[in-house]
Formats: sequence, C-alpha cells, structure tokens
Amino acid sequence: MKSNFRFYMGLFLALVALGSLPYMLQGDYFFFAAFSVLQFVVMATAWNILGGNTGYVNFGAAGFFAIGAYSTVTLFKLFKAPIILCVFFGTANAALIGLAMGYLTLRLQGVFFSIATLALQVVLMTIVVNTDFLGGARGVYVIADRATIFGLPQYIHLLYWIMLLVAGFAIIVARTIQHSNIGRGLSAIRDDEGAAECLGVPTLKLKLVATAISGGLMGLAGTVFPFLITYIDPTSTFNLSVSVNSIAMPLIGGMSSWGGPVIGALLLGTIQQIATVTISSAGNLLIVGLLLVMFVILAPNGIIGWFDGLRKKRKR
Repeated sequence: MKSNFRFYMGLFLALVALGSLPYMLQGDYFFFAAFSVLQFVVMATAWNILGGNTGYVNFGAAGFFAIGAYSTVTLFKLFKAPIILCVFFGTANAALIGLAMGYLTLRLQGVFFSIATLALQVVLMTIVVNTDFLGGARGVYVIADRATIFGLPQYIHLLYWIMLLVAGFAIIVARTIQHSNIGRGLSAIRDDEGAAECLGVPTLKLKLVATAISGGLMGLAGTVFPFLITYIDPTSTFNLSVSVNSIAMPLIGGMSSWGGPVIGALLLGTIQQIATVTISSAGNLLIVGLLLVMFVILAPNGIIGWFDGLRKKRKR
C-alpha cells in the first residue's frame, strides 16, 4: 500500500509540475521536443508490455503507431471529430488489430513471430498507400480548430498536455500489469513457456491480453500525432525510427521493470532532440545504434539492471 501511495503521489506531482510548464516557458520548440519524448515514453512502455514481459519481440511497432494516426485521419475527415474521440477510436482500433494479430501469430515463437509482426506492418502500409481516402502515398492534411483552452498561449501546449496524460496513463497500465497476476504469468512465459503451460498458466490467453494492450497503447501514441504536424504520409507514420526506438529504449533502460522503458525513452529521446538541433536529424538512428551496442556490451540488462547489480554487490 505504501509503495502504491508513493508511486501515485510521485506521478501526480510530476504531471502537475510538467503540466505547469506552458504557463512558465516561452518558445514552441521545447514543447514540440517534449511531445516527441513523451510519445516515445508511451511507445517504449507499450512495446515492453509484450516484448519485455514475454520475450516476444515485436518489429511492427510503427504499424500500430500508424493505425492510431490513420484512425484519427478517418474519424476527422468523416465527422470533424474532436481530439478526445479520435484518441479513443484510434486506441480501440489498434487494440483490436493487436488482438487479431496475436491470435494469428502468437503460436509462432522467436524469430518467426518477429518476422510476422514485420510482415503485418508491410501489409498495413500497402493498404494505406493504395487507399485514396487516406491520402495514399501523397499523404493527407489534418487541420483542426486551434481555439485556446484554459488560457493556454499556443495550440502545441494543448497537445503537450494530452500527450503528458497519455504517458502517465501508459506508465500506470504498465506498472499495474507488472504487479498483477497477469504480469507474473507473462514473466513465467518469458522464463520458460513450456514449464508455465505445465503449471497451468493460460499462456495463449495472457499473450493475447498483452498483445492487445501493447498494440492499443502504441496506437494511442499515434492518435495525437496528426494534429501535431497537420500532415501525415506513409513515410512519416510507418517510419523505421519508430520501430527501432521502441525496441532500443526498453533495452537501454532495462526490460525487467516498468521503469526501464521510461528511463530509456527519456534518456534516448532527449539525446535525439538535442542532436537534431546541434548536429543533424539524420544522425538519430546512428546515435541509437551506437548507444544500443554500448549498452549490450557494458550493461546487457539495461540501466536498471546495472544499478540492481551494484546494489547487490554493496549488500555482499
């Protein structure tokens, strides 16, 4: 109970402190960069629910991100729906497709499952490219009403607030799963799926739940994206950097805990935003690759695993 209270109180204070920044700071770029970092917090946390907890590596993270983005496009073009409805609609679509993907592919293991998730992303991209209503290969514009809310100076501040709440929600979901029977069952699957089945763990059911939740949260991260840049195309949504970062951030932060993806996303996302301004945006994947190689060699269990190792050494 005490740990839950500390967690929720700490998260609440962090959200309040970060949410007050629009009234204190000037300049749009900071909030654009913060939006991108928070978006990766959601993507990394969502990927880890399946990849970190069960060991099933999903290479199709960008596909679920695009589902959320193009669900927003569909609802907005048809009904001029507000952002909140687009968020719910895109999340539900991504969760349903994640459940369907899991039902078709979760009987596969290892590299075969990973290839299947990558194939799903290719199929989804092909559908979008050949659908004129979604803009096809040329892309589509999403121009929303930019009226200020709660006295916010800029529209980007509202989007920053929404993504901040989305990141907080994703963290709560990941922590709740980790400390529940679902999380313990998923950990058993990761350690030895055959032994878990022999002990009565409903492995397929748990993997389907993890796939649906993971896919839904990835879609949730993409629902607000069209309102940020006002224009999306298959290149920007089915982007390799989205999938690479979604995998690299939990690996760097540590996949053994819900906090690992958050730490990895904050660290790597911030470095990438600084590199975009000071060096070049084209160097982001190079930075990710170098950091990933460094951590695989020096700290294979990520930052959290490295600190846990130091703590155990001190106790000895």
